Amino acid sequence: MLPLFMQALAWISRVCGFETVDSFPPGHPHARTYWNGAYFDIASDLKPEEIERSICERIFNTPTIFVRIANPTPAMQRALLSVIEARMRRPGANPNDLVAMLVNAYRSPHTPDVIPGLRAAIVACDGDARGVMDFLGAMPAAFNVIEA
Repeated sequence: MLPLFMQALAWISRVCGFETVDSFPPGHPHARTYWNGAYFDIASDLKPEEIERSICERIFNTPTIFVRIANPTPAMQRALLSVIEARMRRPGANPNDLVAMLVNAYRSPHTPDVIPGLRAAIVACDGDARGVMDFLGAMPAAFNVIEA
């Protein structure tokens, strides 16, 4: 009787959002994406779109949290690229630490390419932040990434 009660209590807790999740649900297109639950307090009752939006907001506010995500979705990568672009526009700012986080994410073959050719550019420049910045700066404005 106690195991049944505990199972019901766990189900109620999950449905009410009292638990946190550390990945998208099975079957989701980005099911391989997961994050450290200690850094992301994501309620279990959120829909996948809301989860992704919440994580992207956190990347905008605290970009270094990106290192706590494995196989980030394209939206999460775009959030980091936006922060990199904003940092590039500030005089004297150096986005190399953020670029290094993006390069590190691409070490996994399961990280989807947010920009066509980005993975190849990372491999070609051997993960050098300056080479990646040159690639991003050469992209057309339609991709909404860093301007040269």
